[in-house]
Amino acid sequence: MPKIPSLSVFAGLALCVLQLQSIATADDQTPKKPNVLMIAIDDLNDWVQPLGGHPQVKTPAMQRLASRGVTFTNAHCQAPLCNPSRTSIMTGRRPTSTGVYGLAPWIRNVDELSDLVTMPQHFSANGYKTLLGGKIHHGGHGRGKGSDAEADVWGPPARVGAKPEKKLIPPTPGGDHPLMDWGTFPHRDEDKGDWVVASWAVDQLDQLSKTRDQPFFLAAGFFLPHVPCYVSQKWYDMYPFESLTMPPMPPGDRDDTPMSSWYIHWELPEPRTSWLRENNQLKNLTRSYLASVSFVDSQVGRILDQLDASGLSDSTIVVLWSDHGYHMGEKAVSGKNTLWQRSTRVPLIISVPDGLTDHQIAANVKCESPAELLDLYPTLCELTGLSVPEGQEGLSLVPQLEDPADVRERPAICTHNAGNHSVCDTRWRYIVYADGGEELYDRAADPLEHRNLLAGDSDRSQYDSVVKRLSAYLPETEKPLAPGSAHRILEKRDDGFYWQDKKIVMEDWVQ
Repeated sequence: MPKIPSLSVFAGLALCVLQLQSIATADDQTPKKPNVLMIAIDDLNDWVQPLGGHPQVKTPAMQRLASRGVTFTNAHCQAPLCNPSRTSIMTGRRPTSTGVYGLAPWIRNVDELSDLVTMPQHFSANGYKTLLGGKIHHGGHGRGKGSDAEADVWGPPARVGAKPEKKLIPPTPGGDHPLMDWGTFPHRDEDKGDWVVASWAVDQLDQLSKTRDQPFFLAAGFFLPHVPCYVSQKWYDMYPFESLTMPPMPPGDRDDTPMSSWYIHWELPEPRTSWLRENNQLKNLTRSYLASVSFVDSQVGRILDQLDASGLSDSTIVVLWSDHGYHMGEKAVSGKNTLWQRSTRVPLIISVPDGLTDHQIAANVKCESPAELLDLYPTLCELTGLSVPEGQEGLSLVPQLEDPADVRERPAICTHNAGNHSVCDTRWRYIVYADGGEELYDRAADPLEHRNLLAGDSDRSQYDSVVKRLSAYLPETEKPLAPGSAHRILEKRDDGFYWQDKKIVMEDWVQ
């Protein structure tokens, strides 16, 4: 007869099973790293409710997010142009460190930059599921060949979506660029590219809520309010012409700025303020932009609603940013490509649920300390417990998230092509151009930066200490143009300035 195991053997087996169950339970209870939801918005200036940049703007979703987190009221991009700004955000390096100043190149096409680890890649290497939809990198960068190395999941690309049969505004200078258009025409919100991106993000959150074994890094990038600012009628009607508040545009506002301030946006498809006035488009552009902002806010709201409905709110850090601002005619221009507030100041809101991290993060507060978009990389690393990769040039914003009154000494620096920089602290903006031209604004007394304190015969000696202090933060070295650089490139050469490889001559100046 077979030998029957003793009771001690059964007891031993039972003990092993209990131990294995205990180990499994302990593993299941190991805290999962916080999720990250990143919402990026293209060309969005400070015309959002949390920043109060326009008195009539309606952005309830962004206001709701601000009530959950910290709004950085003094946040600035590192370049007032899409590609260099997004390259800086995603790599944590300044344009002066990469040589990426224009709309090209993509870092993977530059030998020296091809191995840079982007933020999504770093999170993926640390166990996160990474999902990118819409515009995160510039244009189609990261998609196509090699896309698997950039993210685990790719959503829909950034698209305008529904378009009118022909442009809504008169032909614009500089070749009547097809993107230079705005206004309303019969179409559905559901047919817009940003609606598709938001729907994708909503679907992903729904799926992610059902399989919570892995933390996620989900980034959704919206196209609007980038031109063309096409909106359906209901958004357009939110901002009636007759009651629309226009930003101040005092006559001669460029008279006290150096000539080189024109070089950095010498010839662009975005029309000058003079053209907008002549063609009765100044108010229409402002109205269409505000309407686009409110539409995008509604898409932000759809994503936040799904985050709540999926039960992911308490386990997810949410960050919202814009790559740079946009002028509506201030300083004689529309578009970006300047070193003034309207181009450099951006929304930056970070929400960290209570108890999600080891840090005590504030909520429903504002921080006035300078912040830079390249700070996001080390900030999110610290909040999620990840190491910070070597070469990062940003500073973690966790001290300000814990105490918004915490003073940060380093100012925010913005660069537009080599040699042209603005430096902002809590009070001052100092601008220097590649030819030595300078501007200084006391933002406490002159928040819209109308009066250059270093212009003409002004007594600049009283500001020497301010200029000296801020100048100390200017880049000590600047990388030359990366191979393949193109589009909106300005170079200072021995015989003068060149815009897009064409020498700048005063005969071509358009004011």
